[in-house]
Amino acid sequence: MTKECKQQFTLRISQANSTELVVILYEMMLCYLDEAGQAQKENDDAALAEAIRKCRGCLNELEHSLHMEYAQARNLMQLYFYCARKLVHAGQHKEGALDEIRKVIEPLRDAYAQIAEQNTDGPVMGNSQTVYAGLTYGRNTLTENMADQGSNRGMRV
Repeated sequence: MTKECKQQFTLRISQANSTELVVILYEMMLCYLDEAGQAQKENDDAALAEAIRKCRGCLNELEHSLHMEYAQARNLMQLYFYCARKLVHAGQHKEGALDEIRKVIEPLRDAYAQIAEQNTDGPVMGNSQTVYAGLTYGRNTLTENMADQGSNRGMRV
């Protein structure tokens, strides 16, 4: 994942509500799946293992965010287990394993994105930096300024 992509995800996470965080996890996982696919094409076992490890980390977060008192959570857990098995297959260079994971994750991301539009809760992180973005006098440039809100950003004291 590029530095710019990481910065974008970090900014989005700091401003996201709980449903948007799930969407971001799905998007991060899709980025790591792209990296794993590229590593498979290049026969780079180290990069493949790292991308799969990061995908597994996203899956773990998604699993832990489930509220198991709901029936749909059990169904999602089964889908996550399926994806975890496919990640093992991908690590063994089995063809199509990454595509199978993508077929599961993309519709879930799209569904949660629709739900996120309806979620009016505020950001999960309190006291995070406020980011102001806008066009400056430069040609086609975007400047982001962050307002310093003290040393306890993200923490409620």
